[in-house]
Amino acid sequence: MRTLFAAVALATTSLCLMAAPAAAQEAPAPAQHNSVETTQVGTLLDDPAAKAILERMIPTVYANEMFQTMGRSQTLKGIQQYEPVALSDAVLAAIQAEFDKLAHP
Repeated sequence: MRTLFAAVALATTSLCLMAAPAAAQEAPAPAQHNSVETTQVGTLLDDPAAKAILERMIPTVYANEMFQTMGRSQTLKGIQQYEPVALSDAVLAAIQAEFDKLAHP
């Protein structure tokens, strides 16, 4: 009886160990962490949650056609030089805090 139990336990353990790598491969990738300093505006605009934050927190900048087109390859920190009031350090910090909430629900 002990041998049978040991064989079943060994087989179950082996199956679990073999299944673990497959399960790890199927796990979704961690959410991207957006940054006002390093993430390009285009990436932010393509992310519905980040886009909603920008639209809500910097509506005049967001509505600017240049922001939507030529600004896509820049970061918010990089665009700050063109919009120093709308993208002040305090505003960028508030936007970053919202991005951080997305990364850590």
